[in-house]
Amino acid sequence: MAGVLLLGASVQRLAGIGLALVAGPALALVLGPAEGVRLSNCAAGAISAFGLATVWRQVRPRAMVPLLAAAVCTVPIGAVTASRLPAPVLLTGMGAMVCGAVGLVMAGARAESLRGTGGAVTAGAVSGFMNSSAGIGGPAVSLYAVNAGWTVREFVPNALFYGVVINIFSVTAKGPPDLSAAAWALCAAAVAAGALIGRALGDRVPEAPARRLVLILGLAGGAATLTKGLLGL
Repeated sequence: MAGVLLLGASVQRLAGIGLALVAGPALALVLGPAEGVRLSNCAAGAISAFGLATVWRQVRPRAMVPLLAAAVCTVPIGAVTASRLPAPVLLTGMGAMVCGAVGLVMAGARAESLRGTGGAVTAGAVSGFMNSSAGIGGPAVSLYAVNAGWTVREFVPNALFYGVVINIFSVTAKGPPDLSAAAWALCAAAVAAGALIGRALGDRVPEAPARRLVLILGLAGGAATLTKGLLGL
C-alpha cells in the first residue's frame, strides 16, 4: 500500500495528475473499492496541496470556477452511487472508467462539447462524479485542458488546485477511510516521500515521458481492476 502511494505521489508531482490513476486501482484491489477510493481521494488531495504550495500564483481562478462548480454538484451523486453498488460491480465500473478515460487521454480526444464554458461544465460534472465514485477525476479535466489549448505549464498548477478542492469535497461527502494510526502514518510518509521524489525529478524528467508513464500504469491498473470485478460478478 505504501509503495503504491509512493509511486502515485511521485508521478502526480511530476505530471499534475496520476496518483489516482496509478494508485487508485491498486488500493481498490487491496482495501476494497470503497476504502480504496477514500484513501485515494485523501492522498490525491494531500499531494495536490503539497505541489500547489510552490505554484499557486500560476492558478487561473476564473477558468477553474465552472469546472469546480459543476464538479461539486456531482460529487454527492458519485458518493451515493458508489455506496449502493456491490463490490464486484463497483470494481468493474471503476476498471472500465479508468481504461476508458486513459484511452481518451492517450488519443488526445477533441470535441466541440469540451470547449468554452460549456465544455468546462461538462468536464467538471463528469470529473466530480468519477472522482467521488472511483477516485479518478483527473482525466476529464485533462481532456478539457487539451481541447481548451492549455499548455503543460498552464495545466499543472490548475490541475493541482482542482485536485485540492475536489478531493476535499469527495472526502467530506464520504468520510475518510477507516485506517489505524500506524497505517495513516505510513501513508502520510509515503505521500510525503513521493512528493519529494517527484519534485527532485521534475527538472530531470521530460513532461511527455512522465505523462506516458502515468497513463500506461493507469491502464494496467484499470485492466487488473476490471478483470477482478468481472470475475466476481
